Amino acid sequence: MNQGKIIEYIDQGRFVCTICLQDNGNRLHLLTPSNREVNLSPKRAILVSGATIDIERPREELLERLKDTEEIRKRLKGQIDAIELWELISEEKESFHHKYLAQLVFGEIVTDDHISALVRALFEDHLYFRFKDGRFLPNSAEKIDSIIEQKEEEALRQEKLTQGSAWLKDTLQGREKEDSASEAYVIQLLKQLALYGNEAPDFKSGKGLLLRAGISHIGEARKLLVKLGVWDEDENLDLHKSGIETSFDEKQLDEGARLAMEGIEEQGREDLRHLTLLTIDGPLTRDFDDAISLEIEGDTIHLGVHIADVASFILPDSILDEGSSQRASSIYMPRRQIAMIPQNLSEDSLSLKQGCDRRAISLLTRFEKTGNLVDYRFVPSVVRVQQNLTYDTVNENLDSERMFREMRKISHRLRENRNKEGALGLSLPELQIKFNADSALALELVPQDTPSRMIVAELMILYNWLAARFCRDEQIPALFRTQSEPSERLSMDDNGYLYYVFKQRRKLRPLVIDTSPKPHSGLGLEAYTQVTSPIRRYLDIVMQRQIGNVLMKRGPFYDEKGLDEIRISVEPLIKEYGRINRKRIRYWVLRFLRQHRGESYPALVLDELRNKYRILLKDFLLVADLKREPRVALHPADQIRVQVKNADPWQDTIELAYG
Repeated sequence: MNQGKIIEYIDQGRFVCTICLQDNGNRLHLLTPSNREVNLSPKRAILVSGATIDIERPREELLERLKDTEEIRKRLKGQIDAIELWELISEEKESFHHKYLAQLVFGEIVTDDHISALVRALFEDHLYFRFKDGRFLPNSAEKIDSIIEQKEEEALRQEKLTQGSAWLKDTLQGREKEDSASEAYVIQLLKQLALYGNEAPDFKSGKGLLLRAGISHIGEARKLLVKLGVWDEDENLDLHKSGIETSFDEKQLDEGARLAMEGIEEQGREDLRHLTLLTIDGPLTRDFDDAISLEIEGDTIHLGVHIADVASFILPDSILDEGSSQRASSIYMPRRQIAMIPQNLSEDSLSLKQGCDRRAISLLTRFEKTGNLVDYRFVPSVVRVQQNLTYDTVNENLDSERMFREMRKISHRLRENRNKEGALGLSLPELQIKFNADSALALELVPQDTPSRMIVAELMILYNWLAARFCRDEQIPALFRTQSEPSERLSMDDNGYLYYVFKQRRKLRPLVIDTSPKPHSGLGLEAYTQVTSPIRRYLDIVMQRQIGNVLMKRGPFYDEKGLDEIRISVEPLIKEYGRINRKRIRYWVLRFLRQHRGESYPALVLDELRNKYRILLKDFLLVADLKREPRVALHPADQIRVQVKNADPWQDTIELAYG
């Protein structure tokens, strides 16, 4: 029984000396020096005295006894030199009972007070001994050095936090303070908190920094970075998290400058500069990687699709090839474009700019006037674009230019042929985010089914389809794009095109990149690859390199194993960029809706769920949730109007109401 014993336990890192008033086996009822009575599990008792105190004595005497005991043990603890004790027994590879260690310090005869003093001293030291299974084990010299180093690092960390928080407070209050080391440290911690929150690698330091600066919520980190001028108000955090390289290093720029000075090597290339080549793109496009030509000869139409020969400049395993493979593709986002290759190449020397001679890999086809494909061939070429046109220009001149009309006829025929083979037409308008002259945010849905866009889309599909056939028939290892049949083919009914597209898309099988030629059900083609955007996509460079090498009589550069290794490394990056781009578009939509709180917009009910409806805001193609209300009964495909109550682009939340 422990009744009447002096019992010590640790509470919040401090030793507490108590007298046991009662021991019922499972709990100890203790009297503390502050005249409090507490219950304690016997497992928490660190030391139990040998002597017993008469607990029937007056409470004042018991408390005085505790006070005297505490003072004695503290005084004795001060006589213990942990270093000296460690040096005495450090060679021993065993653990020691605290009574034995107390005897080494105080002599053969020791009391409860001596033993307690020893335990307290070694517990508080933490450097030379560790407590394990009720015994003390001396640390090795290496362990002690490590602990000392950790303590020094912690002291340095605390010093940096003190200086950093002072710099942050002074800066936020307008008192500029020259301290570049503190500034860099503060910004590093703030970035971690803004990007990763509680999962930040140095979360403890970051939170400590904010607390010392009088800021309690880590969510303020992003706002602080904006206030400090490190980030702008609409900083793309996903871009930072991804670790994407947004600029080119000196070696890459030097390599780009060298390649930009290369002339047009015509040997082995067919001179097609006599053809009338046009590019058709958006008004802001600067990297032109595809052009079209069309000539009519009696009842035959000679149609050419010409792709900038990027692979002949960017050689395998070169500095720019490695950089391009690590980037995987260019990224086009509102207010931000990140090129895959340096701009002096992508927007100048390799771009199919008007009036400039360029290397290309050209697809030359012959069509009957009815639109039937007669034959085709791929050739390395030298080309010169006569005009860089926009989609709007082509649409406006469609009736007056025979070349445009013939392109449209062929494109229609190509699409009809694919539709007969089961192609799914599931295109939607593209949401364009614009900023007016006064930086006001504007959103616009741009139709993708205009004549000019259909021409470009179908002729690029034609090029990729025939490139896949060429590789398949010539047994050239290739990266084919395949898609299995959808789980279900829906029919468009009275619910409308928009509802049909969103429902049918859910039934699609995932797109797969494979070294085996298989059908692409979505496009209605028996084989398909992608090679029409080598300025913007690395896998297009790889495929262009394969085809170009064969055309130049050098044979394929990659075997199937090599292609598959490239696919494995690049495919995750492509998916990540797609996710980042989708989230960025959603950010701008939510930002726009936050500015238009209280306004109502047309919506389409997509799904009826247990506690909510999933709807589509039609003006923005934004999928959101709408809470169910007892008074309102909605069904899929219903057309409704909803009011924007609130939207937060940073939290990716939107609150909608009926109306």
